Order: sequence, then structure tokens, then C-alpha cells
Amino acid sequence: MTMVRSKMISIGGLVAGTAGLLLLSACGSESTPVAQNSSVPPSSSAPETSAAPSASSSSPAPASQPPQTPAPAQKNDGLCKAGDVKLSVGGGDAAAGTVYRQLVITNTSGHPCTIQGFPGVSYVTGADGHQVGEAAYRDGEKGGPVQLANGQSAAADIGFVNVRNYDEAACKPTETRGLRVYLPQETASNFVAVQGLGCAGKIPGNQLTVKTVHKG
Repeated sequence: MTMVRSKMISIGGLVAGTAGLLLLSACGSESTPVAQNSSVPPSSSAPETSAAPSASSSSPAPASQPPQTPAPAQKNDGLCKAGDVKLSVGGGDAAAGTVYRQLVITNTSGHPCTIQGFPGVSYVTGADGHQVGEAAYRDGEKGGPVQLANGQSAAADIGFVNVRNYDEAACKPTETRGLRVYLPQETASNFVAVQGLGCAGKIPGNQLTVKTVHKG
């Protein structure tokens, strides 16, 4: 009995020891998640350790701008411009109800210039200088170029029709203050003060005629 009891005690001690080892093993396995929970949180929630790239580092460097080419200077074509001349109306003669007078064009620019062709001529009136009737009809052929040194003059013959010869109801006679003149191939105009009488209405003819520029 004593021997049997001793074996049972030995077996019990062995069982107890084995159970203790199993318990320790279980405790060790439970300690693992505790260690994990005490570690640094996942990187998704961890604060950024590197600075975000700046806009200058993420964007490509701007391309260098090519130097601006200056606009070419306006070419001087040598033609007489509105600001280059002084205009006046000289005396003339009358023929068959029309008075012919010379439009004198004097170069006052300080440099030579050239003029060729028909000036544009029309009656104007009022404080705003509005046109009265049709512009002058071009009479004859276009002449050659006329070169004017500073101070020299050219001329164009203008015919002023006596508008009282037209039916008054159709003509609508209107007092004029002068002439608006466009030099050939020019878009700016000059004004010449010449009082007269023009037709504001439609007439079966030309109240003004102009011939090509010629040497004065």
C-alpha cells in the first residue's frame, strides 16, 4: 500500500508539474498581445515624420520666356500726310455755271514728300462739320507722282457748280462752312474754310468736281 501510495504521489506531482507548465505556457501566450498593444500605433495613424513637398518642388520649373521682339516701326512710304501739308483755295474762273478754283497743297513737313492722284473733297457745315451732299466727282485721268520739297506746292482744280441752277426742292440748298479734303491714299482729313452753298438733297449732276494733283 505504501508503494502504491508513493507512486500515486509521484504521478500526482508529475501531473501537477505538467499542469503548471501548461499554465505558464498559457500565460506566456497571453502576454504577447499585451506587448503588441504597447507598441507604436500603425503607420496610418502615426504622425508624419517627413515634411510635405512644397509646391515649388512638386511643380515643374516654369520655362524661361523668350525675349519680346519690339514691333517694327511704321514704314515711311514717302507720301504726303494730312499733318505734312497746309491747304488753301486760290482764285479761279467761271465757265457755264461752274467756278473753277485751285486747291493748293503746300508741304510744310520739313522733309520731302510725294503726292499722286485725286484728293477727296466734300462740302461740310455745322459745328460738327457734317457733310453736305455728295463728294466731288473725279474728273479726268490720274496723273503721275508729284514730289514736293519742303515749302513747295501742288494743286488740284476743283469745280464749284452753281447749285441754284437745280430745282430747289430736290437740291435743298444749304450754307456750307468749308471743304473736307483727304489727300490721295490718306485716311486723315484736312479742313479748308470756304463759305459756299451746297445741295443737301439729290441732284441730277455733280455739285463738285476735282481733277488730279499737278505741280503748282
